[in-house]
Amino acid sequence: MSVDRARVERLTRELLEAIGEDPDRPGLKQTPTRLGDLYAEFFAGVGEDPAAPLAHTISVARGPAPDTLPSGAVLLRDIRFRSVCEHHLLPFAGRAHIAYLPGEQVVGLGALVRVVEILAGRPQVQERLGEQIADTIAEHLDTRGVLVVLDASHGCVTMRGGRQPEASTLTIAARGEYTEPIARAELIALIGSSGLGMAHG
Repeated sequence: MSVDRARVERLTRELLEAIGEDPDRPGLKQTPTRLGDLYAEFFAGVGEDPAAPLAHTISVARGPAPDTLPSGAVLLRDIRFRSVCEHHLLPFAGRAHIAYLPGEQVVGLGALVRVVEILAGRPQVQERLGEQIADTIAEHLDTRGVLVVLDASHGCVTMRGGRQPEASTLTIAARGEYTEPIARAELIALIGSSGLGMAHG
């Protein structure tokens, strides 16, 4: 389901009036249209299937590089993402790190990025976003283990309430072999070397 831009525009006018503003004054006249475009971009993942990017797999044994079966994890670090917190409709943004233990079928790395983009492109909370990414990969990819680490800065923390501009939130979701702390310790160290805690940078 795509975003109803015309309805967003009408509701934005109402919102501006509700806060005591004049939606027809020069500075705000285009705001409803801009917000319609913004929401269409921010919520492009609503109704989209996050597993779709994983449908096209590559056989390791019969594929273009049959001698390159990884003996360990495939780790994709520093996937930039942004989403919108469903509690206050304020943005949160940061980096996703994804590791998986591949089986005989693998996907292009861009497919993992698309999974993140689709699931982030809807009203979210960070904890659920990480779990949904992990579930999607674990259920739709030939893998023995999945680890998803999200490090993000939240507008509801940096802009309101306690107003902590340097605060970031770290969440971890693990499936399969990576539910064992020892199995994921090395990956956490590798991810950490890329600069965890720098989501706001």
